[in-house]
Amino acid sequence: MSDDPSMQQPDDGWRVGVLFSRSGPTGVTESEHFFGTALAIEEINQLGGVLDRPLIPVVYDPKGDIAEYRKLATRLLLEDEVNVVFGCSRSSSRKAVLPVIERNNALLWYCSFYEGFEYSPNVIYTGAVPNQNSVQLAAYLMQNRGTRFFLVGADYIYPRESNRIMRDMVEQHGGEILEEVYLPIEAGPSELREVLADIKAQQPDVVFSTLVGQSARLFYQLYRDFGLDPKTMPIASLSMAEEEIRLIGPALCEGHITSATYFGSVQNESNQRFVALWRKRFGDRPTSTWSEMAYTQVHLFARALQRAGSMDRRKLVEAARAVSFDSPEGRVTVDAENNHCALTPRIGICRADGQFDIAWEASEPVRPDPYLSTFGFSEFWLR
Repeated sequence: MSDDPSMQQPDDGWRVGVLFSRSGPTGVTESEHFFGTALAIEEINQLGGVLDRPLIPVVYDPKGDIAEYRKLATRLLLEDEVNVVFGCSRSSSRKAVLPVIERNNALLWYCSFYEGFEYSPNVIYTGAVPNQNSVQLAAYLMQNRGTRFFLVGADYIYPRESNRIMRDMVEQHGGEILEEVYLPIEAGPSELREVLADIKAQQPDVVFSTLVGQSARLFYQLYRDFGLDPKTMPIASLSMAEEEIRLIGPALCEGHITSATYFGSVQNESNQRFVALWRKRFGDRPTSTWSEMAYTQVHLFARALQRAGSMDRRKLVEAARAVSFDSPEGRVTVDAENNHCALTPRIGICRADGQFDIAWEASEPVRPDPYLSTFGFSEFWLR
């Protein structure tokens, strides 16, 4: 897929925008979003497209710059005449483009897990919200690892909100937050070493990390240098997945814990097919929750478009609420009340080969509750 709109196919299909950063602080994970999106578009087109018309991607790289997200979203909608955009990863980029999306009555498909507490009629949220990952992670850790937590995160919306939710859940059940530390998104070795020294001094039962990008990878790489053992004091995360683990070095990540709705080790026919398609297209690069959800949401969109027969935002949203997709993680549906997806939570423990042993998984998809409006702490403990 070319970044230059002049190199796109003739306009005889369904034009869609693709807006993920393949460089900058989150370039690794957003590249996974991009590859998952590309794989789904190619697969759909090879099968004849939607209603006998191909999906035509118009692609830009915002390079992790929030102003660029807004600028390029505007360009997609006004100059490229796109009405549907697959894009954004961090909450800050989503919030930057949302006014542009809403003002032009377009539709954003947002595949990242995020902190919740948002609804827009112009967004389909296909990533997990706290009642589909944070709740399960807190429960697993307190039941299996201990009650003394150290929180460290990047200084922006998602980490702060995720830590607020984690603090509430831990303290509601008699746990203790020893410290809550925030670092710049591109924090360097000296800043990370200072935090790790503090962790070593305080000896928590678990470290909950919402660091992102290169800082997160460096944090994991430095962890054992301070004599910290994942078997007795794991880093727990909502984001550390297979591709970043490959870049860190899988042996350094063995024993650390991630809560996600998908792992490459999930055993079902849809995932076997997805992994085979992925390997044929991308070689040794592993699948992850980042690539899987991007792949899944394009298939959900294609089913909605098949049903609606139109790129009209209202018709597409109505249709999206009526379809489902047997994705690599399991059946995914869009909730008609909040435009978020029912997903299957899982807890994974990293192995030395970079894959995850699934320590726990829900027996069925969990309905999204982005505002934690019906969540009771009596439901906190895993069954």
